[in-house]
Formats: sequence, structure tokens, C-alpha cells
Amino acid sequence: MDELNLKQLTLAVNTIAEEKNLPEDVVMSVIEQAIAAAWRRDNGERDQEVRAELNTNSGTAKVFVAREVVELVGSDALEISLEDAKKQKADAVLGDIIEEEHEVASFGRVAAQTAKQVVLQRLREAEREVVLGEFEDKIGTIVNGTVQRVEPRVVRVELGKAVGIIPQSEQIQGEFYSVGSRIKVFIKDIERDNRGPQLILSRGNEAFVEHLFAQEVPEMETGAVEIKAIAREAGRRTKLAVVSTVPGVDPVGTFVGGHGTRVQAVMNEIGDQEKIDIITFSDNNEEFIRNALSPAEVAKIEINEADKKAKVFVAEDQQSIAIGRAGQNVRLASRLTGYELDIETAVPAKEEPKPRKNIEDSLLSAVEETAE
Repeated sequence: MDELNLKQLTLAVNTIAEEKNLPEDVVMSVIEQAIAAAWRRDNGERDQEVRAELNTNSGTAKVFVAREVVELVGSDALEISLEDAKKQKADAVLGDIIEEEHEVASFGRVAAQTAKQVVLQRLREAEREVVLGEFEDKIGTIVNGTVQRVEPRVVRVELGKAVGIIPQSEQIQGEFYSVGSRIKVFIKDIERDNRGPQLILSRGNEAFVEHLFAQEVPEMETGAVEIKAIAREAGRRTKLAVVSTVPGVDPVGTFVGGHGTRVQAVMNEIGDQEKIDIITFSDNNEEFIRNALSPAEVAKIEINEADKKAKVFVAEDQQSIAIGRAGQNVRLASRLTGYELDIETAVPAKEEPKPRKNIEDSLLSAVEETAE
């Protein structure tokens, strides 16, 4: 196609709309964008404001070029002087936008190619919009997908008609993704930027673990137990604070499941290298902080409510457990409780060393007894 024939384009609108399963007005707008781009290519300048209107009855198009009314014209393509503007519109004032109209019948070869590229690109974007529109109501849920491609910074996952990405920040650290494998993903968001809409998926966020538990713990649906807070470092450790609304129901036991089956099912999905601590939530902040720091045993807590900080005193042998590897336990407990926790060593009160003399005395007397 050397020239862009507008009559053919007009006829193509309906066909494309049917084939691509897109609304006609979307296809129409795509073609008008292409005409504007082609006209700009043939007659205008790159950053000109150009819009087009296609008349489907006559198979002709009009192009409108917008220019701003200014005192001193710096660029003819973008601006027009007040004097010239008044010739076109008598009541023009500074700051107005004046549109000049041009009739269009056909374009040269290069402009036609530009138009074709624009049509193809915009149609692909429109198609993606339609497909992703179907996922709009699935945001915040878990779906099954197939790993399509593994790139250095993102993993592409196929979900039926659509393809989503797991950015590095949403991946589980140390997890290996192999092409063609089936994985569960959390639909986090649909991001719209210059490159068109993009489905953002996650396996590393808190909500992923929460939803996995919801699939394993039917009592969550009935409201007998709930997750009050969750803090996670994907691939390393997750802390869940759970509570029961029904007297006599043990929340932690409910989440762990008989023989640990429920928590194991979640770990099978996120990987065994990630530890899961399930603790009981409490409205009593001191008790909540104690629980959050488990498995460490806490001697005493001093809470500063105003600054949302707490000093936690632990015995010497509990300090490394309370802090955790690379500070992980205390970091997650802080996030879980909403308090900045500071671990301090209390005087080891449990095992006070007995005076050495007593041991020696008893030893001596034992020796004496046997000697007698």
C-alpha cells in the first residue's frame, strides 16, 4: 500500500472491530490517531498538537492543528500571534488555543507506513486493555499461571489470554522459576504507563501468604479466626498474628492444623526455606510484643506509647534468639506490632552462680564420709 486510502480505512473500521473483539469507537479513535500521526509526518513538525476526525460516510478526514495564542511567537508550529489569531477568530485572546482545519484525502508512502505502525501498535494496546479489563475484578486474588519467560529483572507469567509480570521486588528471594512450570500468583495491580497496561503479580508480598492461609483455613471464611497482622520477608520468614472470635477455639492451633498440615501446605507453596511463626494477637500491647518476639523469652518490657517504642529486656542467653539472624526476628516483630523494639540484656536472673566454696565443701564432706 503506497498511499493511505481513507475510503479503505473507513471500511476497515468495522472489520477490525469484529476481528479484534474491540468496540468500534476504540478502533475509530486508533485510526484517527494514525491519520494525525501521518499528517504530522507529511506536513507538520514532531511536537505539533494534531488531532484528526474521520468521516465514515464520505471516507474523508479533517485534521485540526492546535496552536496557542501568544504575544511573541517562538515556534510557528506551536504558537500563533494575537494578530493572526484574530483573523481566524475575531474574539481571540492571549492564552486561547486556535485550531486550523485541513482536509485530507491521501498520504505519501512514508506517512502511510507511519500510520500503519501507529494502527498496529495502538490496536495491540487496545486489545491488552480489553484483556486486562477482565482482570480488574481479580485484583487482590490468587490465580494459577504458567511461567512463560524468565528475564533478569522480571518473570513473565501467562494467565490464560493475558500475560503478567512478577517484578524482582515481588519475587520470593532465592526461588527458582523454570519456564513452563505452573505457579500460583497474587494479582497485585494493573499499572498503566506509556507502554500500555501491565498486570503486576506477586509472590513476595504479605497478601500472598494471607490468601494461601485463607485457602487452607476454612474457619477464616466463617470468621471464627482471623489474621490481625502480618509481617514478611519473602524467602526468609513470615510472622502472623492471629486471633479467635469464638470462645474455646485456639487460633494458633487452627492455623497450624492437625500435625501441622495447614501450615505445611502453605510452606509447600512458598518454599521450605521460609519459616512461618504463628503467634496469638493481643489487645494488651505488652503481651502482643512478648508473643511477637517468640521463640525468645522476654523478661520485662518498658513501653513508650508516645513514640511507639518499646525497650525489651531479655536474659543473656535469649538475646541472639530475640534479635534473630541479621536482626530479622526483632525487625519482623517491630513491623507486626507497630512498635520500634529495642532489645536489651537483663541481668541473668535465672541462674545465679552458686559460691564455689559450697561445692568444694560438699565434695570434701562426701570424701570424708566415704573415708570413715
